[in-house]
Amino acid sequence: MQKIPTKYIFVTGGVASSLGKGIIAASLGKLLMARGFNVTIQKLDPYINIDPGTMNPYEHGECYVTSDGAETDLDLGHYERFLGNSTSQANNVTTGSIYQTVINKERKGDYLGKTVQIIPHITDEIKRRIKLLGDTNKFDFVITEIGGTVGDIESLPYIEAVRQLKWELEKSTLFIHLTLVPFLSAAGELKTKPTQHSVKTLLESGIQPDILVCRTEHKLNEHIKRKIALFCNVEKEAVIESLDAETIYEVPLLMQKENLDKVVLRKLKIKDETEVNLDKWKDFLFKLNNPKKSITIALVGKYIKLKDSYKSIVESFIHAGTEKNCEVKIKWISAEDLIEGKTINDQLANIHGLLVAPGFGDRGIEGKIQAIKYVRENDIPFLGICLGMQCAVIEFARNVLDMKDANSTEMNKKTDFPVIDIMHNQKEITNKGGTMRLGSYSCQLTKDSNAFKAYNTNSINERHRHRYEFNNSYLNKFEEGGMLATGNNKENNLVEIIEISSHKWFVGVQFHPEYSSTVLKPSPLFSSFIDACINNNK
Repeated sequence: MQKIPTKYIFVTGGVASSLGKGIIAASLGKLLMARGFNVTIQKLDPYINIDPGTMNPYEHGECYVTSDGAETDLDLGHYERFLGNSTSQANNVTTGSIYQTVINKERKGDYLGKTVQIIPHITDEIKRRIKLLGDTNKFDFVITEIGGTVGDIESLPYIEAVRQLKWELEKSTLFIHLTLVPFLSAAGELKTKPTQHSVKTLLESGIQPDILVCRTEHKLNEHIKRKIALFCNVEKEAVIESLDAETIYEVPLLMQKENLDKVVLRKLKIKDETEVNLDKWKDFLFKLNNPKKSITIALVGKYIKLKDSYKSIVESFIHAGTEKNCEVKIKWISAEDLIEGKTINDQLANIHGLLVAPGFGDRGIEGKIQAIKYVRENDIPFLGICLGMQCAVIEFARNVLDMKDANSTEMNKKTDFPVIDIMHNQKEITNKGGTMRLGSYSCQLTKDSNAFKAYNTNSINERHRHRYEFNNSYLNKFEEGGMLATGNNKENNLVEIIEISSHKWFVGVQFHPEYSSTVLKPSPLFSSFIDACINNNK
């Protein structure tokens, strides 16, 4: 593959939010990678938070964490799962981080006394962030998804910045606009007017889209495509149909069928005759759609009303389940709804495994602890992630080691048995944003443990997002009682993994294995957990 100057592709959205700009960007990236190009994808978020790290998941869904410790939008998870490449802090830009940088420069006098304005200072910083990835010379394509909907006040500086980049970089840029072609059942027809108005709004900002991707419930016939092309001033071949799909993993194949990648390359005047090979992706889809067995795993969390709060966990179940030719049915359970007695027996009846999800704060904690007690006593496979692991430690301390008041100091600062305590280097921190233990850290595994068998290696690296940890003062008591520390971070002397060796499969991890799971490389820990659940089903 010959090296080409970096090309910048901008993906905007119109008509309505949640049309799937991130999935379209990831699908295009997948197709270009299948041709041998080096691709990365960036998200521009128009909110004033520096990052989503301090947001309630109900506000913004899951907070995704990159290897280098950035707390980012959940779309970066899609980028990594589709492309199989790691993202970084440079892949997520927010209005808050832009303004913070510009204001810090102003305070230092970098602008030499000039009036600091949206144009040029804010737009210049946006352009610098966009080109940061391209300037590394690692990528042939930088795909930039602009959050929000065209016409939003919050998005205007981003739209203006990319308009300027079009003028500056000329033929190295391309604009894809994702829009909606709704079907009105009363009229019995698809309507193109929302798309026309959306493109008109974009034109008013000085941007002519090169390609339109049209989300639709029904196929677009030639007449409709011709009409959209005529009134939106694009080629008919550049009107791309994006039908609703059963799974997001079908979208790359749908976009390939619509020749999205070919249209992109032609418009950027890149000649490439490479035969796109998506055989492994197709094999994954076949297995996904034709499972040979089925299991039910209960997911206990406090944010289950918004499933996107646990997006990476859900996708990890899909990846690992498909690898095992198994459909993973998730039974969503609110931690607050679990109480002792009949209710918990009813809620957790007929499950093959339990995952207790991460989170913060004391709401729902006792429900999580009761769920863990149930599966421990009934020898049902268990996986606890971050707070889920900490709850398993608390439950074991209370009900096996007879430390009745055992707790985390996050929940009860005056507990007699602080089996989970704040990390030493977190004790003096007062700011909440970006101050946790974040990013990838190493972990040494104990041979013959479930974790070792899953990863099949002595040392792993996984991503973290936490302030509290296992209190090593109690480690000997736990190991004497049968809960073993089978994974440790030697540099910081932190317990990373706990297991109960006498149990069928009982593992709690301080890190987040779901962040590193991809379509073609499922998380080893999730794969091992699902294996245990399948065996439990037998």
